Amino acid sequence: MEFESAGPSVVKSIKQRDLLNIWLRLYARDQSIPRISEYQPARIEDELPDLVFYTVDTSTQPPRLTIQSNGTRMSTAYGNTGKGRYLNEYLGARLAPIVMPVYHECIARRLPAYSIANIDDIYGRIVAYERLLLPFSDDGSVTHIIASLKTISDDGGFEIKNLMRGNDKLAVPKLRTIIDRNLFHRAPGRIPSGDVLEFG
Repeated sequence: MEFESAGPSVVKSIKQRDLLNIWLRLYARDQSIPRISEYQPARIEDELPDLVFYTVDTSTQPPRLTIQSNGTRMSTAYGNTGKGRYLNEYLGARLAPIVMPVYHECIARRLPAYSIANIDDIYGRIVAYERLLLPFSDDGSVTHIIASLKTISDDGGFEIKNLMRGNDKLAVPKLRTIIDRNLFHRAPGRIPSGDVLEFG
């Protein structure tokens, strides 16, 4: 599976970009992925319905991801909740081959992954499924991933219930990227230390 190299601007959703920028600020300190405990976005409660938290076990190959969150919009899209289950088993044999490689690439590269896939709802409306994966480490290897999952339709409304499983057609991947360029975030209006100021 091919992954394009991208910068943070590839992320379309403003809320996902905010989540990424907070991760980038932590990453920029010493060019390494942050601890999960350091990641504390403001107003994260507003985003919780679109977030899924995973623990990662890299002692196995491929790594195993365990779902740690419950009651998200994505559990509606998949038709049931997955808390406490391995992600690959929750997805099932049909979906795991197209979803798991994005998580595995995020873990292997130790960098954010961003993907977009199109899927039809039960009424045939095209829904863009935008997934941002942020890796975290508590011991050197990737130990946690936070996934922000957004569903957007140009048609406006769509049916999210069983969106991912209620269709004979699989999601069509449109974009798969690893965010490996411009790995820094400057707060607007701030001059970073180290920049040279010239006065005419």
